[in-house]
Amino acid sequence: KMTQQMRDLQLAQARKPPGPSSPNAAKRLYRNLSGKFRVNYTSFDEGSLVGRGEKEKLRKSHLFQSNAALFEAVELQDTERVQELLKQYSPEELDLNTPNSEGLLPLDIAIMTNNAPIAKALLHAGARESPHFVSLESRSLHVSTLVREAEQRVNELTAQVVNEAPNTDCSEKEKQLKAWEWRYRLYKRMKAGFEHARVPDAPTSVHLSVASSSSVQVTFWEPLSVNSAVVTKYKVEWSCSPTFSPPLGEAVIDKLQSLHFTIQGLVSGTAYYVQVSAYNMKGWGPPQASVPPFAIPSNWREYDGRAPRRRGQAAALDHLLGQVKTVHQHCVCHEPCKNQPQSRKHSVSKSLKHLFHPGSKFLKTLKRGLYLTAIFYKDDNILVTHEDQIPVVEIDDTYSCLLMQDFLWFTKVSCMWDEILWLRQCVTVSQSSCSCILQTRFKMLLAVSQMQGLLGIQDLGQVFFEPIKDKQGNILIVTLKEVKTNQTFESVRWVPICKLQTSRKSVSSPEEPTALDMLLISVQDKLAYHQRSSHALPPGLYLGYLKLCSAVDQIRVLVPERLPNILCHVKIRSNPNISREEWEWLQKMASVEEPVPAGPEADSTQDQLFQELQVAIKELMTLVNIPLGEAKDFRLYSQEVLDFGGQVSFLLLLPPSDDVCTAPGQNNPYTPRSGFLTLPLQIFELGEEG
Repeated sequence: KMTQQMRDLQLAQARKPPGPSSPNAAKRLYRNLSGKFRVNYTSFDEGSLVGRGEKEKLRKSHLFQSNAALFEAVELQDTERVQELLKQYSPEELDLNTPNSEGLLPLDIAIMTNNAPIAKALLHAGARESPHFVSLESRSLHVSTLVREAEQRVNELTAQVVNEAPNTDCSEKEKQLKAWEWRYRLYKRMKAGFEHARVPDAPTSVHLSVASSSSVQVTFWEPLSVNSAVVTKYKVEWSCSPTFSPPLGEAVIDKLQSLHFTIQGLVSGTAYYVQVSAYNMKGWGPPQASVPPFAIPSNWREYDGRAPRRRGQAAALDHLLGQVKTVHQHCVCHEPCKNQPQSRKHSVSKSLKHLFHPGSKFLKTLKRGLYLTAIFYKDDNILVTHEDQIPVVEIDDTYSCLLMQDFLWFTKVSCMWDEILWLRQCVTVSQSSCSCILQTRFKMLLAVSQMQGLLGIQDLGQVFFEPIKDKQGNILIVTLKEVKTNQTFESVRWVPICKLQTSRKSVSSPEEPTALDMLLISVQDKLAYHQRSSHALPPGLYLGYLKLCSAVDQIRVLVPERLPNILCHVKIRSNPNISREEWEWLQKMASVEEPVPAGPEADSTQDQLFQELQVAIKELMTLVNIPLGEAKDFRLYSQEVLDFGGQVSFLLLLPPSDDVCTAPGQNNPYTPRSGFLTLPLQIFELGEEG
């Protein structure tokens, strides 16, 4: 079979131009070709005469040539070019795991020439070894055959060149001879690389941790050996016996982007031993036992059988809201709501009516009062009215002092933008009490409906955590929403933020800017806050710092500017789970007045957590600018682990009880470094829920 493949290759060589005469010539050839192959097919004129079938043929030809360019780059050990091709094309487009006419894959050539950088780049892209190499003998026989037949071809071409008279045909034979001589040297180098290689050493730093009450996670690093061949896969084995007899299961990991594996479906409370071994083209190396040697699947809730705090809460709240709606749906004030069509046509006509109603237009200037503005942004563009103004509507022109409780109530309304009409009707029913607060809140709901109608959209986004106030008595409540699609709105258009800032002519003095001028000056900061407040933490266990400060009408919480929806924090480890044994140890440490550091006799899992906490506490104290000596008076919150979706969990570090919340006028000796802000507690809770 191999001989037939080589004959086919010789026939192909005779039909097509001869191969490169040397590595340098080959490199120039494939670079020139691959440069020509990089064609942007979307740039072709759609009205051209090239039919769909022609374009498909052209595309397939292009991909075939890119596959050939990848083989050339690997053979020439051009790491930069290999990385460029892997970045430019998907594995499917490159036919990364389709053998060539010699039965080889790019990864086979890389590992047998012992080119570790190229081999690792191919592995990370999803490359595999040839399925033909089912044993050491089959690989050895295959490479030896390639060497032998390449040598035979070199001898044949040498004889032809020596015996033939100089002519054009002889010149072509000489080029073929040089190409085959180079390929012969490549195969010999591959054969030598295979023969001199040895099985890999054991993986290093095999760490075992408890991932949940039914799973454990093992992480590891590649072997330290430098002389063995590149590792192409790993095997994880587990058993209830330290001798691994009998074994319970194994898993082969051939996707090497991240070296970790979670063993699932285990029995809670049972000890499991784990070991990991590495594989290269010479076979499997020795296994490496994990540290600690075993792990017992568990979760901290098993310590006292505690149920998750939020279990069933969302369903209960939905049910409660449904009950409230049911009670109100038969009210007289709701009859108009039933008769309103829900079609898009009616929504548009209603919005158009708003445009011609004298009291239902966007405002250009502010008088003394309370206003609502909605900022919609996409990349560096912002939505403005046709008069190049940020959309603003009036809430109350007689309201010159916004009470914090009204503002916090409005932030909760932002969770129900699609229920504004229903809320308005509910507040209308309650207006018989003539409450000033209810009157203000009804006007807030009316302004929201007006903004929704003018824009033609219900979701106005997230409320910025503090309103903008100027010295003229204007108060501006700001909502922010990022638009990620090419969405169109009524009565507004997109303009670059920088253009809006430079083109707007201020009607106020620099010493006393209006609320609108203050908004334009700080709009980038507000957009940055909005984007950061939607970011999520990577999975892991974190140590959070709870610090509050109180004012006359609110309590504020300290948060980092880079992630304002989360407490000040540092990462303890990547595994978010706290096992039952770790939680028991934390409870013991919290119950003694002078905690005793874990000693050599302590369980290694608990000792590992103790060391991780020490590092995290030092890092956190530095972050919030508190001397490490003061940390001895701090304490861990030992009532529960804060769980966020199963992938992120928090342990809380609390200051002394007298310092958890700083009262008005109380001196705080330790001021955090720059990069922090304080949010109203209710605003923080809404952001954390999101």
